Amino acid sequence: MQFTNPPCRFGIVGGLGTLGPADLFFKLAQALPAVPGEGQTGLVFEQRPFHEGLEPGAAHASQSGRKLYVFDLLRSYEARGAQAVLLPCFLSHTFLAELQAEVKIPVVDMMAAVKSDIERRHPGARRIGVLTSNHVRAQRLFERYFEVPRWQLVYPGEQAQQDCVMAAIYGPEGLKAGQLSADSVELLASACRDLAQQGVDLIVPGFAEIPAVIEALRSRGFQLIDTNQAYVRAALSHNRAEPGPIKLGVVGGVGPAATVDFLGKLVKNTLAGKDQDHIKVVVEQNPQIPDRTAHLVGDGADPTVSLYSTCKRLEAADAALIAIPCNTAHAFVERIQPYLSIPIISMLETTAGHLREHLAPSAKVGLLATTGTVQSGLYAEALARVGLDLVVPDADHQALVMSAIYGPAGVKAGFTSGPCASQLQAALVHLADRGAQAVILGCTELPLVVAANEALELGGRQVRVVDPTELLARRCVSLALASPA
Repeated sequence: MQFTNPPCRFGIVGGLGTLGPADLFFKLAQALPAVPGEGQTGLVFEQRPFHEGLEPGAAHASQSGRKLYVFDLLRSYEARGAQAVLLPCFLSHTFLAELQAEVKIPVVDMMAAVKSDIERRHPGARRIGVLTSNHVRAQRLFERYFEVPRWQLVYPGEQAQQDCVMAAIYGPEGLKAGQLSADSVELLASACRDLAQQGVDLIVPGFAEIPAVIEALRSRGFQLIDTNQAYVRAALSHNRAEPGPIKLGVVGGVGPAATVDFLGKLVKNTLAGKDQDHIKVVVEQNPQIPDRTAHLVGDGADPTVSLYSTCKRLEAADAALIAIPCNTAHAFVERIQPYLSIPIISMLETTAGHLREHLAPSAKVGLLATTGTVQSGLYAEALARVGLDLVVPDADHQALVMSAIYGPAGVKAGFTSGPCASQLQAALVHLADRGAQAVILGCTELPLVVAANEALELGGRQVRVVDPTELLARRCVSLALASPA
């Protein structure tokens, strides 16, 4: 067998029966490259105590315990560095989509592997006999993959299903109990005869345990595919790209109202027809992060560690991207980004790119922001990279901006009208008078006071007022939805 991908560290879910996972592990180990010290593929096999219940394969049996058991193992494999997981349990593949939506690590699709194997190795097979549990039949797992009219799925008759298939697997001496008894093989052979009498071209085991006795059934003249071997072949050619959709991490609390505003804009900018169309978001609301401006312009506590700690918690929560809805906090991004494994999406670069698309070269852009953001020079640098010039308020008007943000009647104190609105309006007109063709609301609280419009009348001039929070939300939604599904 050709190993088509670079070495991969596989996790194998055990505990959902004894023979199936063991048979898969053995066949996978046999198929792996045997070059000492090179090209070796790591295998992590784990099983924990798990009670399947009295009739786990019954049509209406609850699978809640099985779902949580598999989920916990998948998370364990993620933490141990596995890159893909093999789940040798057809029952578990009935709820694979539920699992895959909640974990980053990809689970190799066993049903897709079986279908692909039949297409390549048995292209003429049309009537497919299936030996599986009542629950898998009730969930129509095979019907999801083998569509009509290309294929016809055939199952054993009711008596053969109950007295032969279910008894051979779940009986006291059955395969689920780890017994390779002649009685179980003979019961399965009887079920195969039932399918043969119905004129099937090929028989597909729908239990991971059946491949452990497949040669005994083949020796009786039945044509069965080895589903575990098919699963191994799929694993060795598995594309390890992580499944989507991705999760966005948000550094919240800087400030709290701005965080709520940003989350609302994420929702508003997502084209969705139902809840499930929205992107995944995890928020670490940490208002105790030291004030960014107080550190940049004075002797306030350094927020670097708090910002980094918050980002690391988002990273640990499986976020693939980080958004920080705070302009001033971006002065610390260069300090922490090298130590993160996921990117922080720059609000400043996103805003500069937007303005470049809408303004002529060398246009003047005004900035309303904290003194920390202004003095950091971050917006000046971002705009210069796209050929735009920054205009900032003079000292008196900058004092008005700071009062509108931090004053006793400012937006951080919960006010969105009154003196703070008048102070910001005066600063906006001031920037328009100095030639600004656009003004950036460079503090994430300011859009709570000033409406961002494509064109606002300021001092007799048309000025574009830009909301970086809105632009960051659009960018994050675009990136999240662009991930592979």
